[in-house]
Amino acid sequence: MNEKQQEIQKKCIDFAVRVDALRKDLNNKHREYNKADQVDRCASSIGANYSEAVFAESESDYIHKLGIAQKEANETIYWLKVISRCGYIDDQLYGSLIADAEELIRIITSIILSLKRKHNT
Repeated sequence: MNEKQQEIQKKCIDFAVRVDALRKDLNNKHREYNKADQVDRCASSIGANYSEAVFAESESDYIHKLGIAQKEANETIYWLKVISRCGYIDDQLYGSLIADAEELIRIITSIILSLKRKHNT
């Protein structure tokens, strides 16, 4: 794994750890297990799929796995919105987590588009 890939993986891990802390808080304070587990699984899956992509068997496999990571990040945003609308998290935490998820989407999307452009030229 090169330095840039390690940096992206670190962002994925840091985000997953933050969402895991949210899951624990939702379980303890609100006894909300379903939504908490859903958002935690999605957030953890971003980095897991990114890590798989780094060691993909081909460039198309790489793009495919990045696409899955991108979808998981988008699903994480969905669950964060649901959790926020239910009143389980404050606006500051919500905004911060959404910003992190959107950053991961931008990074992953940029990689995908760059690879696709490379093949179209």
